Amino acid sequence: MSSYLRQKFQSLTSLSSSGSEDAKEEEFTSENREEIERSRIETMKALVQKQDPSAKDVDDLMIRRFLRARDLDVEKASAMYLKYLKWRREFVPNGFISPSEIPNDLAQNKLFMQGYDKAGRPIVLVFAARHKPASTTVEEFKPPVLFGLTVTLTHCYFRMPSGHEKFTAIADLEGWGYSNSDIRGYLAALNILQDCYPERLGRLFIINVPYIFMTAWKMVYPFIDKNTKKKITFVEDNKLRATLLQDIDESQLPNSVGGPLKLVPIQEC
Repeated sequence: MSSYLRQKFQSLTSLSSSGSEDAKEEEFTSENREEIERSRIETMKALVQKQDPSAKDVDDLMIRRFLRARDLDVEKASAMYLKYLKWRREFVPNGFISPSEIPNDLAQNKLFMQGYDKAGRPIVLVFAARHKPASTTVEEFKPPVLFGLTVTLTHCYFRMPSGHEKFTAIADLEGWGYSNSDIRGYLAALNILQDCYPERLGRLFIINVPYIFMTAWKMVYPFIDKNTKKKITFVEDNKLRATLLQDIDESQLPNSVGGPLKLVPIQEC
């Protein structure tokens, strides 16, 4: 990524920030945060179970993720979680999407896993130039998006060391062009990740960024919530290896970015 593109991204970030958000975040940076979280987890559990009996089996870690996604606001986090339960019953009744439902999407060979970052988070790689937008209706488009996220998070979950809840992603945009641009797909994936799987993304490195990508980025950026924006790093081309090595040991780098680890397709993990 050129310095010009980096400056454009930083300018978008500065425009989206506000003093009120910073002040609210500061409220929970003291030593009592853990105590506050425990109290609000219990409050939220009682609230959502009262409104939706299917929430009775929810674990504290999931409740905590939704709370953190809404800055520990019980009312907002509860509404978000109840919406997620309704979404899951409607679109993922079995808890997963079968690979047999999306053979064409899998054939694009664009999603891989390999290695861990220094925080112990599994690494997911996406090759954006291999993505071909679906020429279907919105409803028909949902299964590929759902599969990509559910299978990624499922495999990440089983690869996470004890006490870890997040994954790191590397989005490689080398060769990306307008034929790969899929605003509808990007927004669908973003909405599902933010609304249904909050606080699962640890870091996102976007690499090999072509200039024309910024047109699509400007359309997607306003829909990214502030917590997610903080996790995104646009990597300059001449600092690719140095930037990744800040968070990933050399032994854990995938071979697509100069490391020793061979990529493994997500469906084979």
